Amino acid sequence: MVPESLVIVVSGPGGVGKGTIVDLLVERDPRLWLSRSWTTRERRDGEAADAYIFTDGPSFESRISDGGFLEWTEFLGNYYGTPTPDTSSLSGRDLVLEIELDGARQVKEQHPDAVLIFVLPPSREEQERRLRGRGDPNDKVFARLRKAEMEEPVGMSIADHVVVNDDLSSTVDQMMAIIESERSR
Repeated sequence: MVPESLVIVVSGPGGVGKGTIVDLLVERDPRLWLSRSWTTRERRDGEAADAYIFTDGPSFESRISDGGFLEWTEFLGNYYGTPTPDTSSLSGRDLVLEIELDGARQVKEQHPDAVLIFVLPPSREEQERRLRGRGDPNDKVFARLRKAEMEEPVGMSIADHVVVNDDLSSTVDQMMAIIESERSR
């Protein structure tokens, strides 16, 4: 990675709004560059084609073998991973990673100066509503809710900042303030 670039890791359980938040951050601040994660899961109905780089298992495993991921994990039978960034893509911008907790932990181990912002839902009920609203089937909703109960204490303990996404606009404002503060350090 480029030493002068800030690495901002946005993590949290499924359904907290990480993708929406990160898209708004990148839209608002041209100094942010979002690394698109790879996944082997199927695209959800209504999900943007560029939400991930959708791929198959053998291609993902080949990239693992080639050392092509900054971090990767398997979750609910699918792979998710952050490709090692091409430093020419950054060109002086700060790198934003939107990743699950396992990946966030891996990035913090490799890059202790990375800024981990852990996002929480305002309530478990709201998290469930969001998961259902994006079309997750029942078994995935329940698996993600169970995983969230285990992840949240860990995420909060390793995070540099914890933000509750109870109002999208306020959450994005709060995260922009965190990024500006980290840049000035």
